[in-house]
Amino acid sequence: MTQVAIQKLVADNVTTALEAQAATMASASNPNRNTRPTHVAKTGKYKEFISCQPFDFNGTEGAVGLIRWFERTKLVFSQNKCAEENKATFATGTLTDDALSWWNAYAQPIGIDQANQITWTELKALLTNKYYPRTEVRKMEDEFYNLTVKGNDLKPYVRRF
Repeated sequence: MTQVAIQKLVADNVTTALEAQAATMASASNPNRNTRPTHVAKTGKYKEFISCQPFDFNGTEGAVGLIRWFERTKLVFSQNKCAEENKATFATGTLTDDALSWWNAYAQPIGIDQANQITWTELKALLTNKYYPRTEVRKMEDEFYNLTVKGNDLKPYVRRF
């Protein structure tokens, strides 16, 4: 399956799930129904998100790559005024390779609809635990604290950190 096909599949499933949820909430027999008009996100919102070219994350970029992916994705959310309930779903549409396999393994036991209900903060925590474990953080901190500058050559030092 190509990345474009996966993204379209995710967008279509999100739209379908949101429309089904809106129909359930609007049902007269639902005691928790929302009496105000319900806004249903359209596929166009996801298209706008993708058109801003968020970074893909494949899981092999390491801690720095994950942080850059978080930052770029957050910027794209801001540019598109992305609704909070769509952030995790849209972000998972940019996962590829190992990260996509990890997400599918996470979502499969609980169901994609349930998995897509997590918040952006929860998704970041899950990805951080998987791809940026505390042991790697400690290793980088130790390397940073023990780093010494040789002579007056600051370029390698600055480039590393």
